[in-house]
Amino acid sequence: MKRAIKIVGLTIGGLLTALTSATLVLQNRHFAAPYPQLRASTDSALIERGRNLALGAAHCGDCHSGPGSASADSGAPLSGGHEFHLPLGIVRVPNITTDRETGIGRYRDEEIARMLRYGVRPDGRVMLPFMPFANLSDEDLTAILSFLRSQAPVKHTVLPHEPSLFGRIGLAFAIRPQGPSEPVKKTVPAEPTAAYGAYLANSIANCVGCHTERDRRTGEFIGPRFGGGGILESHAEPSERFISPNLTPHPQRGWITDWSEDAFVARLQSGPVYAHSPMPWSSFRRMSETDLRAIYRYLRTLPPAETGPDPKARESVRMKSDSPRAERPDDRKHSHEQARL
Repeated sequence: MKRAIKIVGLTIGGLLTALTSATLVLQNRHFAAPYPQLRASTDSALIERGRNLALGAAHCGDCHSGPGSASADSGAPLSGGHEFHLPLGIVRVPNITTDRETGIGRYRDEEIARMLRYGVRPDGRVMLPFMPFANLSDEDLTAILSFLRSQAPVKHTVLPHEPSLFGRIGLAFAIRPQGPSEPVKKTVPAEPTAAYGAYLANSIANCVGCHTERDRRTGEFIGPRFGGGGILESHAEPSERFISPNLTPHPQRGWITDWSEDAFVARLQSGPVYAHSPMPWSSFRRMSETDLRAIYRYLRTLPPAETGPDPKARESVRMKSDSPRAERPDDRKHSHEQARL
């Protein structure tokens, strides 16, 4: 019996040692990915398009402007520093200003483009899959790149990520560069169509990433797309958590099923109902009416999903809160259909 126990112990110890060694090696492995042959432009119209995307639909400022910047309207530089405390560990948002030492100023245009499209760093290591920009059109990726290059440099050192044991194992065995899921388009016309709305909601604004239930450990989708049920922590108050509403046209579970298009546009332009809402309201308020109408028309084409919190109980989106509701001066002017998100 003692001999058997000893053999089992040695076997388990050997397996743990092998797993640890493999994790240490694989978490820092390098991946090959093509470099998009794109270059930043100094064209003012293209830079403005990039600014509107980065600070609007793509809501880069919501994370990269760092703690204490409050909103995309604050004008804060994209110098990073915000921390996310996740099962993967502590994830720190990098400085993406043009500072050569602490930002992205030392990287070539094609290296930045590869990070956004394929999730591969200039040194070949994989990035954590938080940015859903793989399917950006060449024109829009060039626009964002041009805007980033137009920023003033800000020297701000951000500490590296601190992955947990689970995070290290994930980096070693689970996280891979993804790349585009479909042929990349040269351009996507900005029109009030369902096709453009699909592009915005899935490839830029990442509505699908929050309004779909996901595995909290792996990030994989485990619920119907846009069916709600995603658990989201507030950036401003991490102790508060919210459950995302169902955006499909389900007659009972859809939160916007009975909204008119005008009501949807007005709601997205009006700001948060809850003070610590994790939705990037200040960024989305920068989106054009064309963008918002396109998203509404796309959401109307989705298959109905019977999931997510109950629309009849408005407080069901908030899991925990010690903070009062954030009142807006125009609250009483909103109809019931406008106020339920």
